[in-house]
Amino acid sequence: MINIRPVSDLRNKYPEIEKLVLNDGEPVYLTKNGYGSMVVISLEKYSKLINEKKYNEYIEKCLDEADKEADNPNTKYLTHKEVFDSIRRKLDEQKD
Repeated sequence: MINIRPVSDLRNKYPEIEKLVLNDGEPVYLTKNGYGSMVVISLEKYSKLINEKKYNEYIEKCLDEADKEADNPNTKYLTHKEVFDSIRRKLDEQKD
């Protein structure tokens, strides 16, 4: 259930909001004069959100680089056989 509270509850009912955020894991949406003002979330959820964003940005960067490489006419593509032969050679070298 979405928890929408006036921003004054942050001061007047802090323990109640803290319980919702930390114990129940729910974000609390705060309003000021009837309009959305901010969201309170736990530090753990914030950290996950930031890490997920960084991961998504990293993936986007890698995909952009792959697209550029694919567009390059000098890019050499390996066949299925070449790829697996290379992997087998490396595995055989590790056995020795």
